[in-house]
Amino acid sequence: MGMQCSICGKKPVLGNQICRRGKAKYLGGIGRKITGISRRAFKPNLQRIQIEVDGAAKRVRVCVACIRSGKVKRPMKRKLFQMPKL
Repeated sequence: MGMQCSICGKKPVLGNQICRRGKAKYLGGIGRKITGISRRAFKPNLQRIQIEVDGAAKRVRVCVACIRSGKVKRPMKRKLFQMPKL
């Protein structure tokens, strides 16, 4: 599957990395100049976590945006503690 979120399908996106030199105009310089442009990949923040799928725990790669938004349901580690009946 590679580097892809199993919930939303987020995957690496290609873009540019721009190198600049000089001092900004508002700071008294003559402006920032571009000295180089190179390709780069913006990678998603994927984590391998256990999620609950059809009542069974399954380990998948999920992006942090899906984890924080509540799109995934985490399995219960163990049953909650209950006091014994007397």
